[in-house]
Amino acid sequence: MKPLEGKVAIVTGSGRGIGRATVLRLAQSGVRVLINDLDSVPASEVEREIRAAGSDAITVLGSVADPKVASAMVDVAASKWGRLDILVNNAGITRDAMIHRMTDEQFNLVMDVIVRGAFNCIRAAAPCMRDAGKKDRQAGKHGHRKIVNVSSIAGVYGAVGNANYATAKAAILGLTKAVAREWAPYLINCNAVAPGIVDTRLTAARDEEKNPDLGIPAEVREKIVKQMPFGRIGTPDDVAGTIEFLSSPASDFITGQVIQIDGGVEFINVVG
Repeated sequence: MKPLEGKVAIVTGSGRGIGRATVLRLAQSGVRVLINDLDSVPASEVEREIRAAGSDAITVLGSVADPKVASAMVDVAASKWGRLDILVNNAGITRDAMIHRMTDEQFNLVMDVIVRGAFNCIRAAAPCMRDAGKKDRQAGKHGHRKIVNVSSIAGVYGAVGNANYATAKAAILGLTKAVAREWAPYLINCNAVAPGIVDTRLTAARDEEKNPDLGIPAEVREKIVKQMPFGRIGTPDDVAGTIEFLSSPASDFITGQVIQIDGGVEFINVVG
């Protein structure tokens, strides 16, 4: 039997990139996964891929910045599978600008999706994780549940032109450590991963005409790749592998930690 066989996970922002790689890895390990995204097309595609491979999956669309969406995800997982063992807060967004040019809308949107979104999901998960963990301990059961928050090295070192994103990802680290302390008595581990530059649509070469809000300038991306000790930027699966580890029994004695997944580069100016 696989270590994660029969577990249930919610992974936010899982239609693309790191989230998609994470639900695929978890599903391959026997986890029943709830997919969340704003866009129905990629979400449906990954759900079909998981089901075609013989695993169970369901999709709940919507922004995690809305508390009702967070509650709906937990309710669906609980009603369909009767439990929630793993919560991966991955949903994120960027709206790049230098601080003196950044609008309230740009700052608030990034903070709402990343910070409030993770908070909403953790709070909504309390009955299925914290309360369930309390009952388990009273009954003499000692199984761990896992929360993994996706931060960024931008939240550790800062990033030029990403003050909103860096601030939000730094806040994720504080949230991670607070939850780790509060929920440890109920055998809930809460850790964070802090990826560096990872190959997603947020770090693709930017098309200023078609979508100026996504990606990074081509010359900046090329410069970053040249700085990488391994000669490449990261892949979503590089991050998903660590998330899988932090979701597994192998990490039962690890909590409140931040694992940097940056290929050896400790600081770069543009992070996705």
